[in-house]
Amino acid sequence: MATYKSIKYIIPVEAVEHTDSINALSDVDTVATAPADGQILKWNNTNSKWYPGDVEESASGTQKALFGFGHHNGGTVITNVVSSAGVVAADVNAAGTYRGDLAASSYGGDKAIFGFGRTNVTNLVSSSGVVSIDQTGVGTVREELAAASFGGDKAIFGFGMYMGNYSNINVNITNLVSNVGVVSSDTSGVGVIRVFLEAAGYGGDKAIFAFGSNNNGANVSSLVSNTGVVASDTTGVGTAKDDLAAAGYGGDKAIFGFGSSGAYSNNVVSTTNLVSNLGVVATDTTGVGTARTNLAASGYGVDKAIFGFGEIQNGSNTNVTNLVSNVGVVSSDQTGVGQARGGLSAAGFSSTA
Repeated sequence: MATYKSIKYIIPVEAVEHTDSINALSDVDTVATAPADGQILKWNNTNSKWYPGDVEESASGTQKALFGFGHHNGGTVITNVVSSAGVVAADVNAAGTYRGDLAASSYGGDKAIFGFGRTNVTNLVSSSGVVSIDQTGVGTVREELAAASFGGDKAIFGFGMYMGNYSNINVNITNLVSNVGVVSSDTSGVGVIRVFLEAAGYGGDKAIFAFGSNNNGANVSSLVSNTGVVASDTTGVGTAKDDLAAAGYGGDKAIFGFGSSGAYSNNVVSTTNLVSNLGVVATDTTGVGTARTNLAASGYGVDKAIFGFGEIQNGSNTNVTNLVSNVGVVSSDQTGVGQARGGLSAAGFSSTA
């Protein structure tokens, strides 16, 4: 009978380190991917079982999300906290360099990081949602990249575009982020070089980059292992699209949604593609809500997600949001609050606050 030892797990009050043996047949959910030694698990009070899952997902349901930065009419950094019930709060002016077309991810169990976007500075976000001042970055300056968490408590930034001598140059460079928010130097990537893609965590401790553009819309995906290794391309399904958003939901799955169905196209869409806990991208689901690009998405409330903000077809910014249930169903538009804007990013934070 299989046992899993040296397990870091979540209890309803706090995260702790613990060495134990768990009966995989009786105590661990057998529908989700079976955990390995050292796997992060979370306790579900509803059915009294352990489930593979990220540290940032709290069993008490208090995980929040943060939308931040982006293009708007002012020159300040605006953030909006999303409560564990999916309610978007009013604008807060935050620290850091005003910029758009950046990426963000959770890391360290209960914190977040915003990074890159025409510069390579980063801004750490505390477990209470406070954005730090700029941190001098490492690696290639680039925009229109993506980021996601992996390995339970780390993150990865990947792909994007930087300004060459005469033109924009697309790249497949990645940068790993440690569990204390330190960004590593460049790693040469694999897969299709592209921009305007997105990324999300899946399977409890892995990540996936998908869609994007390299002169034309793409629907390829690149899986990321729980040690941060990017795999070669997987031929995608569904409508090729860019300028979309993605987030984890349901504890171990992901969703990609919205965007434009062609490079630099005005043909904005609201289709979504679910990703299984094995990293398999599903065919298109006809979307609901306002079709738009340049938006952001994040997980919240342990097992749900939210799409928010972006640009609609006529180029105007919007602040509508769409909640995603823990089974991947996208809700109709919710009238937003705060500054309408595009080119922003979002990440989850706070497992205890």
